[in-house]
Amino acid sequence: MSESLSFGDLRREVLAANLRIPEAGLATLTWGNVSGVDRDAGVFVIKPSGVSYADLSAEDLVVVSLEDGRVVEGHLKPSTDTETHRCLYRAFPHIGGVTHTHSTHAVAFAQARRPIPVLGTTHADTFNGPVPVTEDLTAEQCARDYEYNTGQVIVALLEGDARRAEEVPGALVSRHGPFTWGATATASLENAIVCEAVAEMALHTLALYAPGGHPEPPRHLLDRHFTRKHGPDAYYGNPAPAAVR
Repeated sequence: MSESLSFGDLRREVLAANLRIPEAGLATLTWGNVSGVDRDAGVFVIKPSGVSYADLSAEDLVVVSLEDGRVVEGHLKPSTDTETHRCLYRAFPHIGGVTHTHSTHAVAFAQARRPIPVLGTTHADTFNGPVPVTEDLTAEQCARDYEYNTGQVIVALLEGDARRAEEVPGALVSRHGPFTWGATATASLENAIVCEAVAEMALHTLALYAPGGHPEPPRHLLDRHFTRKHGPDAYYGNPAPAAVR
């Protein structure tokens, strides 16, 4: 969690990010969740399982131990995807928030077991490479600790590489859907929005090409778009306005 956020602020941020899921068209019914971590306190805050967004309040959010997954605070059960979030937090210390949705176009790629390819600069602005797709979980992985193993196949896909996880802040779980992450809960949700948008664009673009082929965009163009928003030489955007005193 950012040092500028109190624990109450983290709850409010996680609530706001969850409420943006249906607003952004990323979920049907209750199919989605966002969490945010407070690493100093050793906990993360996540949406409760099965609660509609219309009924969701900050008091409904569940506080979970980062170490062992036990509920620290809350009167409801946490999301069924809680252990996947916990696995990602433990594997990649730079992650401050995680989002999972069943957004239509990203899920289409996940169900087809195809990565979302980099076809243009819109994709490259956020993801420095294709959004990858995991292997199928084994019968043993599904039978025991399924949700934690879902996180494990993402970690394995990225080979535990923190830099790769930072440059490509999302992955598709085979036959399931997208998980995205970021420095904050808000950033992870924004990466989910981008993931769905570029998945939809990719499907339309691929439909315009003959089966089996599409030209690769120039690498120098994709690199330029990624580095103007990310890294030490980034120059996109403006600093946030100073707080009014």
